[in-house]
Amino acid sequence: MDWSIQEVARLAGTTSRTLRHYDDIGLLPPARIAANGYRHYDEAALVRLQRILLLRGLGLGLEQIGGVLDRETSEVDALSAHLAWLEQEQQRLARQIASVTRTITTLKAEEPLMAHDMFDGFDHTQYKEEVEQRWGKDAYARGDAWWRSMSADEKAAWQAKVSRLTAEWADAATRGIPADSDEAQGLASRHVDWLRSIPGTPAGDGGDLKAYVTGLGDMYVADPRFGANYGGQSGAEFVRDALRVYADREL
Repeated sequence: MDWSIQEVARLAGTTSRTLRHYDDIGLLPPARIAANGYRHYDEAALVRLQRILLLRGLGLGLEQIGGVLDRETSEVDALSAHLAWLEQEQQRLARQIASVTRTITTLKAEEPLMAHDMFDGFDHTQYKEEVEQRWGKDAYARGDAWWRSMSADEKAAWQAKVSRLTAEWADAATRGIPADSDEAQGLASRHVDWLRSIPGTPAGDGGDLKAYVTGLGDMYVADPRFGANYGGQSGAEFVRDALRVYADREL
């Protein structure tokens, strides 16, 4: 069974022109080309297109996406890792939707707003006590001030950058690459650069960076919330091991 380029464009919410471009750059070749010159796509191509659109949603460029797909050994594992991230985002967005809906209902009824209900799903301060216990009140205050100082566009760009890094970690973990490989160490280097960009943490304030990085790696494994980000327990263990190698070599 296959689908014409027009059918695939309609189903995926994209355009025939985009699909032709994906073919031209070798990202998504059709399963066959009919006598009339029209491209047709089979089930494998649709699965690949789904992965392309998911990775585009994380902000990856087409060249990066091609590299990710070419390195994959299991589409099921890769999609499972991405599904875990999507479910986490779904929960966050559901909380935001419920919060905004409550606000609209309250405003229409001209009733007093309940401030504590208005920002569920928005508020990074839900981790305030945990951060203060781990790294001190000053660490939280400085990080909070930094986050609030950014515009909405800057916050969105920062979150997209983090999402791309997380997705690439999960992808690398599903492919089973060694923690000491060049690719894994490249991810570890980017991870540490990201940590350094956050004020109020030992990474951002010139503290014991090696201990901080290895400690975070251990926390990723111990706390299932982080494991979900990286595709599960094995993904978190892969990140931990890669960060340990990087810390021993570079920090």
